Amino acid sequence: MGSNIIEISNLSKYYGKARGIEDINLEVSEGDVFGFIGPNGAGKSTTIRILLNLIFPTGGNAKIFGLDVVKESKKIKSQIGYIPSDANLYDKMNVREFLTYCIKFYTVTNGEQRIRELTDWFELDVRRKMAELSMGNKKKVSIIQSLVHSPKLLILDEPTTGLDPLMQSKFFELLRNENKNGTTIFFSSHVLSEVQTICKKVAIIKDGKIIKVEDIDTLRKKQLKKVGIDFGEKILVENLGLNGIESITSNTGNAIEFMYSGNTSELIKCLSTRKIENLVIEEPTLEEIFLHYYK
Repeated sequence: MGSNIIEISNLSKYYGKARGIEDINLEVSEGDVFGFIGPNGAGKSTTIRILLNLIFPTGGNAKIFGLDVVKESKKIKSQIGYIPSDANLYDKMNVREFLTYCIKFYTVTNGEQRIRELTDWFELDVRRKMAELSMGNKKKVSIIQSLVHSPKLLILDEPTTGLDPLMQSKFFELLRNENKNGTTIFFSSHVLSEVQTICKKVAIIKDGKIIKVEDIDTLRKKQLKKVGIDFGEKILVENLGLNGIESITSNTGNAIEFMYSGNTSELIKCLSTRKIENLVIEEPTLEEIFLHYYK
């Protein structure tokens, strides 16, 4: 990994009194495939819009390639690609006309060849008018226009919206290829399976604040355990007297299920005095780990 491609320091954005994001700090290294995950309304798109200089921060600052996103936006935009969640394109143009138009914004030597490669990859008819395209095909055009100039950084905001499962798979394969060729990827999504498929590192954002930054593999290997117990008697979790119980997911009658961050031997010792019919201790799924942090 090289230097940081994205550096965000104490970044905040308020819409009047309403919170957008609050005091965000984040670094994305060169060559990363970095996930930015959180529920809708958490502040993902606000952060991206500031990075793209579409809106101005209330406080703090952000840099891309070491350049200030407000003061040096023009230099930055020549080297980045952006895929928005919704693709609004020029309806009267056909696909080839639109992509040829997009190339003119950049210094590209192999533009026509690049268009052919990418439209072939997505099996896209370049003669079709934009107005005639389905939502999925418009998204393909949006993806291609973000990549025609082989950007150093690709920023994705819910990029798979409208793509069918087959095209999603081809899209992820394309992203891996671009990353191998040196493109850093910043992937914002609320779909956990997408992040797990493509990203190496992830930041979890909740209510405008980043609550965790972690390698995906490390996140999976965290000592957090999922514990399910069927007692031979009715019992409440709080009566167990056990430290490390978090995120109780079920507490009905004789059955209890919870996330546990404590020592396993302490858990067994505590339970040894109870009447137990069944005990399951397992690694939580990535989705369950995320939901734990959301709570």
